[in-house]
Amino acid sequence: MESEKKASPVSDMGAWAMNVISSVGIIMANKQLMSANGYSFTFATTLTGFHFAVTALVGFVSNSTGYTASKHVPLWELLWFSIVANMSITGMNLSLMLNSVGFYQISKLSMIPVVCVMEWILHSKRYSKEVKVAVVVVVIGVGVCTVTDVKVNAKGFICACVAVLATSLQQISIGSLQKKYSVGAFELLSKTAPIQALSLLVFGPFIDYYLSGRLISDYMKTISSGAIIFILISCSLAVFCNISQYLCIGRFSAVSFQVLGHMKTVCVLTLGWLLFDSELTFKNILGMLVAVAGMVIYSWAVEVEKAATKGGPPHPKHSLTEEELNLLKDGLEKDYEAGESK
Repeated sequence: MESEKKASPVSDMGAWAMNVISSVGIIMANKQLMSANGYSFTFATTLTGFHFAVTALVGFVSNSTGYTASKHVPLWELLWFSIVANMSITGMNLSLMLNSVGFYQISKLSMIPVVCVMEWILHSKRYSKEVKVAVVVVVIGVGVCTVTDVKVNAKGFICACVAVLATSLQQISIGSLQKKYSVGAFELLSKTAPIQALSLLVFGPFIDYYLSGRLISDYMKTISSGAIIFILISCSLAVFCNISQYLCIGRFSAVSFQVLGHMKTVCVLTLGWLLFDSELTFKNILGMLVAVAGMVIYSWAVEVEKAATKGGPPHPKHSLTEEELNLLKDGLEKDYEAGESK
């Protein structure tokens, strides 16, 4: 796991596929675990703490067996990153609770332009006209198929702003830390996961009590074997989701991760219709088609941008592979925040 930069397009596609499959899988598992028709496990923040605890355990075993090497990253950087990441998780959960689903979806869509602005400010990164058009098309498509009623209040708006800013900064920081300290995706994750797990398991139950009015200790007294199985499934999928997120952002960019991450939204809507009898309207289908078209445009736009940077046309044989490579960037849904019941 040393240098993702030298990885082949095939392994890039594998990282993206792992992220999509694990993210969609964890959303389906959490839907069953947390819904009223499932096991009513409404402790989203604590569940995320479980996720990072299992991820930290996997990282510890990997380092102990010599499968991965632990590289030095200053503790203050790890603490700062963990605080930002936990603010993202908590902010998303609070935003989902205090706002309507429609406004929550809008706040998630706003991450794409926010990430663009942040990368411009922090890294002086500029985007071509084609990339900007593609971003707009994706945002419109996902907005059409997900945004319904839009209600907002002062507290909800503040929480949504904190969540969007923290999530965007966290995703940019993943790539920056990997490049700055020449550390692989899994090595970085194994260093941040214990800090996030400890803090979320300490403060998570209090946050969840505020969100749901229920104590996890009371739930655990009567927990069923089915709920335990789904918690284990959720934690297992979270390991792959966390690893693949770091892999994808480390190889590509936070913007691409956000743009093409909405492929998960399309998958979730489709699976919700197939598995949970969710309504799939003409509006949903139209929005999904527009979103997919935007993703295709984005892939082409990145190719054009690469060709312009190199000063020559893209190699025809690489065209399709690079397009697939760029599809690897799938992202928010951090959708996995567990709070989305996602």
